[in-house]
Amino acid sequence: MFRPLFVFIGTRYTRAKRRNHFVSFISLTSMIGLALGVVVMIVVLSVMNGFDHEMRTRVLGMVPHATIVGDQPITDWQSLAAKVQQNPKVEAVAPFTQMQGLLTHDGNVQKVLLNAIDPVQERKVSIIDHFMQEGQLDSLTPGSFGIIIGDKAAKALGVGVGDKLTFVAPEVSVTPAGMFPRMKRFTVQGIFHVGAGEIDGYLGLTNLQDLARMQRWKPDQVQGLRLKFGDLFEAPRGAWEIAQHLGDSYYARDWTRTHGNLYQAIRMEKAMIGLLLLLIVAVAAFNIISTLVMVVNDKKGDIAILRTLGATPGTIMAIFMVQGTVIGVVGTAIGAVVGILAALNVSAAISALEGLIGHKFLNADVYFIDYLPSQLQAQDVLMVCGAALVLSFLATLYPAWRAARTQPAQALRYE
Repeated sequence: MFRPLFVFIGTRYTRAKRRNHFVSFISLTSMIGLALGVVVMIVVLSVMNGFDHEMRTRVLGMVPHATIVGDQPITDWQSLAAKVQQNPKVEAVAPFTQMQGLLTHDGNVQKVLLNAIDPVQERKVSIIDHFMQEGQLDSLTPGSFGIIIGDKAAKALGVGVGDKLTFVAPEVSVTPAGMFPRMKRFTVQGIFHVGAGEIDGYLGLTNLQDLARMQRWKPDQVQGLRLKFGDLFEAPRGAWEIAQHLGDSYYARDWTRTHGNLYQAIRMEKAMIGLLLLLIVAVAAFNIISTLVMVVNDKKGDIAILRTLGATPGTIMAIFMVQGTVIGVVGTAIGAVVGILAALNVSAAISALEGLIGHKFLNADVYFIDYLPSQLQAQDVLMVCGAALVLSFLATLYPAWRAARTQPAQALRYE
């Protein structure tokens, strides 16, 4: 005979037909409910991981990890960059100058943060080259007064590569005829698409020397340096240390000032959603309690016979713990397989559904990215499956204990 005996009987009870078909139905729904809970938890955690990953790699790959800005325009930025790169946490440095303003074209107006760059140096600290739809970064040559904008801004303004648009600075020029806003014509030389609404809609790139000329600076003067760190979480502390080393005429800013709240919100949402989904898995797991209680009532006669044949209360308890554990293991295994497949394909599925119905679920005007990312992590799968197995095992204790307390004489009296 199969040994140990309680495992044999417990597994037989799991797959055996019940005299009460409702008990069989409840047993099946407990398994399905546990599987669905595991699937949902794996998929949602993968999506939250995707948002976290896209935030760190895509959005924070476009915005500066940190900047060092002087209280006056910086003339010799190369020597300042050499001092900054003495810090081992800094991977790369690039000069920049920024100016806020408005872009206008044929009556259409769009706000913009104009970021003046050196195309060669910018590649060291930014991933903008990976997202160019039209044009090239190298087209921003000195004196060309070219501009590269996001596809969202281009659509709002109704412009394409080669079109002219006007940049209106928040300053005025005083002339004998009166005061007029400072304006400059730019030529669109490229369009990019990052997938982040605030970047695609409100960021413009131009050449350093062109913007210096607009601000009446010398051609080689810049506003500050953009820093790229090997670990972006080292940026706040590292930038502060660098600014302290350079002196009082320089101050630092880092990504936590601009996007820190958004990143923290994503991490907090992942933790809270994970907790809520774990409660859903717990409810599904504890459905096993009701299933096993019904099975115990259904099998009182069998329990009494086993007791008269010499089975101990511990053996009876182990039989029903095995049955509940089998339900938990099978439900968790099914949920893990389906959840992994769903998490690996959810981005493509949502994209196909958006194309089919012609509606964007994630609007770039509302969310920081306009697509649904997913990143499956083995540690999340193991955590979810482990939690489901532990909860399903705990759910077997009370019904198994109740079965072990069954009195043979009283149970057989009604058989």
